[in-house]
Amino acid sequence: MRYSSRIKPISYLKAHAAEVLTDLSAQQEPLIITQNGEAKAVLQDVASFEQTQETLALLKLLALGNQDVAADKLSPVADVIARLRAKHTTI
Repeated sequence: MRYSSRIKPISYLKAHAAEVLTDLSAQQEPLIITQNGEAKAVLQDVASFEQTQETLALLKLLALGNQDVAADKLSPVADVIARLRAKHTTI
């Protein structure tokens, strides 16, 4: 994704806040805000932010799983199923 067309100075944000928010929802692409010519912030709509957070959470779970595999912290599936069934019957 190219962000070069999605860069605006902070003065633009100040003058067009309502339009920027509408555009963020419609485009579902982040907007980079600059201050004194430097990128300072990224704005995105709430739905995209939530999706990003869910994706990061899944990636973290995968990384933790990979760490467990690397540390040889594995259990046979049959053992895991037996523990889950035992836990389920005691509830």
